[in-house]
Amino acid sequence: QVQLVESGGGSVQAGGSLRLSCAASGYTYTACMGWFRQAPGKERERVATIDGLAVTTYADSVKGRFTISQDKAKHTLYLQMNSLKPEDTAMYYCAKAPSFGCPARKYDYTYWGQGTQVTVSS
Repeated sequence: QVQLVESGGGSVQAGGSLRLSCAASGYTYTACMGWFRQAPGKERERVATIDGLAVTTYADSVKGRFTISQDKAKHTLYLQMNSLKPEDTAMYYCAKAPSFGCPARKYDYTYWGQGTQVTVSS
């Protein structure tokens, strides 16, 4: 059974940094993984993804500030977030797709973590 457990969220002032981690277990195949976020009253949105070849994509709103990476030996996905802004405030979720490539729709990600809260104050 695939399990994803996020950690690393917290409260930070604008301009600060946080690193989120997602510990994954229960699978051995290489597949697409991603970070999503959901602010109150808004839809869940894709933040960054990394596919089976380690090709990364980013939402325009985080390009140049966030970096997605993974340590396959540790089965851990990371999201380094720098220059944080109040609009980055959201619950951040780790997700795994059942495919090598990354799906275009968030609904096609099969497994989700419980989320970790990020709050950025101005």
